[in-house]
Amino acid sequence: MPEDLAPTIAVIGGGQLARMMAEPAAAMGIPLRLLAEAEGVSAAQVIVDHEVGDYTDLADLRRITKGCAVVTFDHEHVPSAHLHALESDGIAVRPGPEALVHAQDKGVMRRALGKLGVPCPRNALVVDAAEAVAFGLPCVLKTTRGGYDGKGVWFVRSEAECAEAFAVAGTAGVEILAEELVDFRRELSALVARSPSGQVAAWPVVASEQRDGVCREVIAPAPDLDAGLAVQAQQIAMRIAGELDVIGVLAVELFETTDGRVLVNELAMRPHNTGHWTQDGAVTSQFENHLRAVLDLPLGAPDARAPWTVMVNILGSTELTARLYDGYPHALARDPRLRVHLYGKAMRPGRKVGHVNAYGDDLDDCLERARHAAAWFAGDLGEESE
Repeated sequence: MPEDLAPTIAVIGGGQLARMMAEPAAAMGIPLRLLAEAEGVSAAQVIVDHEVGDYTDLADLRRITKGCAVVTFDHEHVPSAHLHALESDGIAVRPGPEALVHAQDKGVMRRALGKLGVPCPRNALVVDAAEAVAFGLPCVLKTTRGGYDGKGVWFVRSEAECAEAFAVAGTAGVEILAEELVDFRRELSALVARSPSGQVAAWPVVASEQRDGVCREVIAPAPDLDAGLAVQAQQIAMRIAGELDVIGVLAVELFETTDGRVLVNELAMRPHNTGHWTQDGAVTSQFENHLRAVLDLPLGAPDARAPWTVMVNILGSTELTARLYDGYPHALARDPRLRVHLYGKAMRPGRKVGHVNAYGDDLDDCLERARHAAAWFAGDLGEESE
């Protein structure tokens, strides 16, 4: 595309989130330029203008962002010093480094949310097992940086069980955050998009099921969620986005406690797994609104298109011996309304390789359709399944 037709957005990171930005970008005529970590990664398969490079190398970042209006991210791991350097070069970094550090460092995040009075689990930085014991066991230990999908997280009930966490932290040179074990009913996610002009769009609050630290499925909206609590969760997300000056999509993962409160668990400043349902279940998807936000375009409506949407992740399985593509004939014939999103990734046990969305008027029907399709693609159903 000629560069004068629209501003180019540089995207750092070649995972499925960058891949799924490509579809709305193409529809809107917005060129993307990708810094991929290797040839053939998920986003590099669909974003033609890409180069392979190292996101920790400032020279690579400068090369990929040269001539771009904005840089945004598939992940939150680019060093803050490099992002400040890009800003000095005149590139709009969105979200900016002062905001992004709260998603990069859980200790920084907890301190900031504490100052804002946002409800969070009781927490403290601890330097050794003795301090973890003094904090109170059982508890959750987390590395402040580098953890995701359950990595860098330990549920500990004794001083001896703390050893692995501090060994990992020592090797990686990161701190350990201790958090109380929350007695929660379920996990929720409040997703918002915010533009530099201050416009905010908030999607319905969803319920997510996490197993072994990995999101398995999402129900939009969260069933049987008290209306007041839903509004509170959205207000918390909008306040965090405004106070921390987040530009783009912000996902606020929350615990709904058994005594009827919400507590902030994690933050992500990018499109998020709990927002994949918006591709087919919302008027404007998280990916389109993220692009709109970083370009400071008016945001699209976040309203749900159907009473219920269910997203189920397709996880890599040892059972599958065929190609993921071979799941299409059965899944699509059985359910013509099903929406399937595959990431172009090789199958590996536990790896997110795609997801399916099912929407409609009946929640139980949507759950059955989405779960069946995801299991079929992963090879977890026999040929006799209907």
